[in-house]
Amino acid sequence: MIYLFHGIFAACLAAYGIAAWLVTKEKLEITNPTFVRFQRSYLFIYTLVIMSDWLQGPYLYELYSVYQFDESRIATLYVTGFASSALFGTFTGSFADRFGRKRMALVFCVLYSLSCFTKQYASYSLLMVGRVLGGISTSLLFSVFESWYLHEHVQTFDYPSEWTADTFSKSTLLNGIVAVTAGVISHIVAVVMNFGPVSPFMTAIVFLVMAGVAIQLLWTENFGAENDKSVEPSINCSESLVHIFRHPRVLLVGLMQSLFESCMYIFVFMWTPVLKPSDPPLGIIFAAFMVAIMLGSALFDHCFSASMPTARILQASFILMFSSLALSSIFINYPLICFCSFLVLEVACGLYFPSIGYLRGQHVPEEYRSAIMNWFRVPLNIVVSGVLLILFSNQGSSRSIFVLCAGMAGIGILCSTLFYKRFGVERKSAAVSPQRTIESA
Repeated sequence: MIYLFHGIFAACLAAYGIAAWLVTKEKLEITNPTFVRFQRSYLFIYTLVIMSDWLQGPYLYELYSVYQFDESRIATLYVTGFASSALFGTFTGSFADRFGRKRMALVFCVLYSLSCFTKQYASYSLLMVGRVLGGISTSLLFSVFESWYLHEHVQTFDYPSEWTADTFSKSTLLNGIVAVTAGVISHIVAVVMNFGPVSPFMTAIVFLVMAGVAIQLLWTENFGAENDKSVEPSINCSESLVHIFRHPRVLLVGLMQSLFESCMYIFVFMWTPVLKPSDPPLGIIFAAFMVAIMLGSALFDHCFSASMPTARILQASFILMFSSLALSSIFINYPLICFCSFLVLEVACGLYFPSIGYLRGQHVPEEYRSAIMNWFRVPLNIVVSGVLLILFSNQGSSRSIFVLCAGMAGIGILCSTLFYKRFGVERKSAAVSPQRTIESA
């Protein structure tokens, strides 16, 4: 059985290699030198902060186990992180729009470093504080950095908005590479160098410090709401929520994000126990998942270069996710089949992230961008917290959880179809015209 997992991993690598080669041949690279420098500086900082986030994943549960906390207390710690993100995230986005995205990115580096620092201590109350800080930091990570980039891209430099798809595609590719690298680094410091499960968190602080220095040196400040500091964060927060419900396209983008990412986060907690009966090589499986995400990113590049509407690509990601989850719920007792279906889900993730990033850039207004993006995360944090409580209390089977997720993916298909029919027509001439690229220099 173990050789089958290795064989499937090799097939994933081969598929990605072929896809990447084909995309490279057909894709017109953006050669504007100022844009390339701007994009690289953003992706450099993005890589540092994502590395700090991925380093904390592999050994979090083991760290809590080493501190001899039982399942219920560990579950509470996990749920606290998601609840904190849901509760405080709505305000952190408004603060970023009002006080500056660069400033809040620096706050992220400080708060996440403090969250990592608390992992040194076996104090349950201190670890709980760390989870609260981690939840706030996660809200900042998935809103402030993208908001800063989109403002600079569109408002400051006035680059074609279609070029954001290139940046989001590359960030998705980097995300997969960084995840694999982070897994290797965490294994080296925790096991090979024998520093224990707390060492990846201390390593993450190093990357956060590097990110903070780079942000301070490379970024300029930008704001939402036209830098109107007379607007209180609470008012900005409520106005952004009203804006979501008054504008169907923004509401649909938020619904699609919440539905897809709820399923994705739940899957993160489900795949190990589902595959565990076959005693699989977990490192190889994780690496295969990341390669599948990279394959999805390459497929996005191909579809976008072929002028396929981004809403259609997002619809395809929901269809793949639904198929994967439905298949997993049927063959829940067959680990090899589940593994193959999980790879399909990861390909869907590779299609999803650049697609949703592009659509947020097109349809979420600049003045409320950070606040709205954090509102989008509230439903998924609530859903994931509820499912985690069910899982850790042993009140729901793996099959029922997958059926629930398949249902959410099915609703996502309906939402993406509706979005495409009403708002999905796009023009990408600027993205595919080399003449436009040269003149923009």
